[in-house]
Amino acid sequence: MLETQGVVEPPATAPRPGSWRPVATAMFVCGWGGNQFTPLLLMYRRLGGYSALSVDAFLGAYVVGLIPGLLLAGPVSDRRGRRPVLVLGTVASVLASLVLSFGADGAWAIYAGRLITGVAVGIAMSVGSAWVKELSTGADTGLAARRAALCQTAGFALGAGVAGALAQWGPWPMVTPYAVHVLITVAVPLLLLRVPETRAPGLLAAGAGRGLLRGLADDLRVPAPARRRFRLVVLPMAPWVFGAAGLAYAVMPQLVETRVDHWGLAYATALTVLTLGTGVAVQPVAKRLHRTTGPGDGRAPVVAMAVMLLGAALCAGNAVLRSPWLAVAAAVTLGAAYGIAVVSGLLEIQRMAGADDLAGLTGVYYTLAYAGFLLPALLAALSSLLSYPVMLCGVAVVALGCLGLVVRGTRAGTTTEPG
Repeated sequence: MLETQGVVEPPATAPRPGSWRPVATAMFVCGWGGNQFTPLLLMYRRLGGYSALSVDAFLGAYVVGLIPGLLLAGPVSDRRGRRPVLVLGTVASVLASLVLSFGADGAWAIYAGRLITGVAVGIAMSVGSAWVKELSTGADTGLAARRAALCQTAGFALGAGVAGALAQWGPWPMVTPYAVHVLITVAVPLLLLRVPETRAPGLLAAGAGRGLLRGLADDLRVPAPARRRFRLVVLPMAPWVFGAAGLAYAVMPQLVETRVDHWGLAYATALTVLTLGTGVAVQPVAKRLHRTTGPGDGRAPVVAMAVMLLGAALCAGNAVLRSPWLAVAAAVTLGAAYGIAVVSGLLEIQRMAGADDLAGLTGVYYTLAYAGFLLPALLAALSSLLSYPVMLCGVAVVALGCLGLVVRGTRAGTTTEPG
C-alpha cells in the first residue's frame, strides 16, 4: 500500500501467481555475475601476476559498488517502482561482464567491472528480495524470504562453478566465463518488463511533501519498536553472512594452495560451490527454525552464530595444519551457517519493515552482510604483521562475542513489529 498526501494508493498492478519467477531469475543471473569472479582469484594471481593483496582488493571494489546499490536502489524502488530499478540492475550486470572480459588488458578493467558488478548485485538483492515478497501471493513470509535467498544463492554457486570450470579447462580463461554470463543474462531485462509493478511509479511513499534525501533516509531507518532487537540480533549476525563465505572460499584456498598444486583453481571452485551448495541445502532448516519461534525468540539467529563460531574455529585450526580436507569441513560448516543466517536475517528484516520501507531496510541488512566480505582483504593487509593462525583465532573470538550478543538479544523478548 502506498500513502501519498494522506491518500492510500493500491499497488500498481495485482500480482499474478508465479509472477515472482522472472524477478527470481534476475536475482539468479545477477548473483551468477557477482560470484563468477571468486574462484578466478588464483587464475589472476598466476596468469596476471597480481599479489594476494591485489586480488583481495578486487573483492573490495565489489563491496564498494554494493553500497550504493544496496542503500539507494531499495528506497528509490519503494518510491518510484520496482521494475525500472531492477531492469537497470540486470543491464548493469551484463555491462560488468563485458568490462571484465578486458581484464587481460590491465587491472583497470577488473576494478571497473567489479565495481559495476557490485552495483548490479546490490540492486538485485535489495529490490529483488522485496519484489519477490510482494509478488508471492498466498505464500507465507518465510517462503517468500526463502525464495529470494535461494535464487540468489543458487546464482552465486552456479556462477562460481561454471566460471571456475571454464577457467580451469576451457579456452580463453579470462574471457569465456564472462561471455557465458552475458549470454544467459541479456534477455532477462525483457522478461522483467512483463512483471506486474507492485509500487505505483512516480508516487512518493509516506508523504509527497518530504524532500527526496530526507525521504530516502527515512526509508533506511529501523522502526523504533524494533531497534533494540536490530542492534542485538541483526547487527552482530549480518556481517557474518558473507564473512563466512569469504573465509570459506577466499581465505581457505590461499592457505592450502601449495598442497593442491596445479589443481588450485578447480579446488577453489569446488570449495565455493560446496560452501554455497550447503547454504542452499540448509535454508529449509532456517525457515523451520523461524517457524517455531515467536517475535521475542530467536532460535535461528542463535543456531546460525553457533555454527559460524564452529566454522571460524575450524579455519583457525587449518591455518596451522594447511589441510585441504579440513578446509572442506570448514567450508561445509560455514556454508550451513551462511544459509541459516541469510534466511533468518531476511525474516527479521521483513518482520521489522513497514510496507513503505521494505526494500530500504533489506538494503541496510545486505549492506551489513556484505561488510563481512571485506574480511579476506583485511586479513591479507594484516598478514605482514600477524600470522594467519593468530588472526583467525582472533576472528573466532569475535564470533564468540557476537554469539553472546545474539543470545542476549533473543532472550530479551524484544518486539520486531514496525511502529
